[in-house]
Amino acid sequence: MTLTKESFYGALPPPSEVAKANVDSTREKEEALLQSVTRTGAVVPRKRAVGRLVMHSMAMFGREFCYAVEAAFVTPVLLSVGLPKNLYSLVWLISPILGFVLQPVVGSASDHCSCSWGRRRPYILGLGIIMLLGMALYLNGDVMISAFIGERDKQRTWAIVITMLGVVLFDFAADFIDGPIKAYLFDVCSHQDKEKGLHYHALFTGLGGALGYLTGAVDWGQTVLGYSLASEFQVIFFFAALVFLICLTIHLRSIPEVPLRYENEETKFLLEVTESYKYSSIEEEIKNGYLKPEVRLSGVHSKNHAGALKQRMTLKSLLKMLLSMPSHYRYLCVSHLFGWMAFLSNMLFFTDFMGQVVYQGSPYAPHNSTLYLTYKTGVEVGCWGLCINAISSSLYSYLQKILLPYIGLKGLYFIGYLLFGLGTGLIGLFPNVYSTLALCSLFGVMSSTLYTVPFHLIAEYHREEEVRKQRADGEQAGEQERGKGIDCAALTCMVQLAQIILGVGLGLLVSVAGSAVTVISASTVALIGCCFVAFCVRYVD
Repeated sequence: MTLTKESFYGALPPPSEVAKANVDSTREKEEALLQSVTRTGAVVPRKRAVGRLVMHSMAMFGREFCYAVEAAFVTPVLLSVGLPKNLYSLVWLISPILGFVLQPVVGSASDHCSCSWGRRRPYILGLGIIMLLGMALYLNGDVMISAFIGERDKQRTWAIVITMLGVVLFDFAADFIDGPIKAYLFDVCSHQDKEKGLHYHALFTGLGGALGYLTGAVDWGQTVLGYSLASEFQVIFFFAALVFLICLTIHLRSIPEVPLRYENEETKFLLEVTESYKYSSIEEEIKNGYLKPEVRLSGVHSKNHAGALKQRMTLKSLLKMLLSMPSHYRYLCVSHLFGWMAFLSNMLFFTDFMGQVVYQGSPYAPHNSTLYLTYKTGVEVGCWGLCINAISSSLYSYLQKILLPYIGLKGLYFIGYLLFGLGTGLIGLFPNVYSTLALCSLFGVMSSTLYTVPFHLIAEYHREEEVRKQRADGEQAGEQERGKGIDCAALTCMVQLAQIILGVGLGLLVSVAGSAVTVISASTVALIGCCFVAFCVRYVD
């Protein structure tokens, strides 16, 4: 039976004259929802205004601003507090291991979250608070410890511990928050608005990164704020925290979510069914501003399937689900892994590369020595290079919209990996200041690609599955689809896995061969990923 707008009202009992008048008066308000109710009971979101999509993208602006601050300062901060090189791997491993294990759980939990505020926003708010806490610790850890501990040896030890803790918390939350943000966009937008929203995400990601790197490139020690606060890092934290709080607030107020509501624990994951062919409470749920999870089941099997769905929330079942994903999802995850391995191996050490390799300075020299001041100059110039990367990312996000009709998603994916691989390879071979800064523009092509194309493909896969289900016969109606939250979480898990692999191998390589190895490894992995994108990833026609 196909559920249309007419049969929807026809299935209801004949109302009285008063009730009919009330229905007529509220029907216009419900039109945006009711006009897109499908036979499965799912509600297709209405078209969103550009202003709302821009507000939604502000979270990416604030997140990338803070990420830019971390990328520019985390290695110099860790070195300045005296972190030994052999502890590099520990810093980069703890957070991604936690994220890789927990992110699918959080993604699935957000799919079934029944908070009245929505499914995704409670998680976004919580992760945003953890980001602020982590940033406060790693940018102010040295000053905080100096205020409480007087003994110099203990100061150094605790400064390292607090700074490492801050980096772990920040990385954990900043990586985690991307999945709920993307799932939030997919939940509240139509397919066309999803594409627009992803492009706005990429645009504001680049702008946020550019502003963050510009903030890092300024010598705040010579300003009024620099004299007022204890250190330059405190000035950076002030700006980063202020920008992130404003952006997070705007994002959380951008587009209302339709929350899930469960009648009782027995039917927690089920759409209420009174007969095997009729859904009795869809209209009531839409009127009350609630939406129940989409499950197409007969009343006979609902209890058994409810138990199966509850079991799905366990970690073992989640891992089994991820491993049993369709092959095209798995290939997309692998290509995303290659991309982030290449991108992170370059970005995490780029300012250090500029300071040690390009400018021939040393972070371990005394802080009043020429070698250390030269290294600091290289770090500041590296911030300008990363700013060029962020600006080019914003510009390329708009260029993608122009190129997409001509070369498709496959062409965009391939070009992003290819240009990044060639650019980092040339930087490694010719570490000159001006050529390096010019080639930083190619980093932005990769950044924009990673933030848009894979999630665009996820949206295409879901759209294809929805169309297939709408055309399916009744005997296929018992299939349970994965939620958008867990699919986005599976994709963003590759960021954590990339950090785990880099944490195990790259820290050792840097300690043995120096910072130059980071750009060479980035180039190699990107070119391998380029081949994988061309031959293994599935693209929807």
